[in-house]
Amino acid sequence: MKHLPLIILCIIAFFFLKKRFFDNTDYKSMLANGGIIIDVRSSGEFFGGHIENSLNIPLGDLPDKLDYLKDKNQPIITCCASGMRSAGAAKLLSAKGYTNVVNGGGWSSLESKLK
Repeated sequence: MKHLPLIILCIIAFFFLKKRFFDNTDYKSMLANGGIIIDVRSSGEFFGGHIENSLNIPLGDLPDKLDYLKDKNQPIITCCASGMRSAGAAKLLSAKGYTNVVNGGGWSSLESKLK
């Protein structure tokens, strides 16, 4: 039990590194098929830099803003600063019935994948 925090940290690091370096999701195709990017950072963070044409809906506001996302089959890519909040947003959207949602991770990393 004394190694539990270290084990948990290693698991989190594994998933972070896997997403960052071994992500084979075709984000360009998702956008080409009518997809959108939802940046769930705060407005201040968003205006400090963001992906062009992304939609800023802070994570705390997302449950109240679902009316902006009428098509539950539309491809949706969530992003934030590191991938943690966007993972929560992707999980929330999936729980609300959205069928084509992926966590794009950190916005700057996602932006480089889109170029």
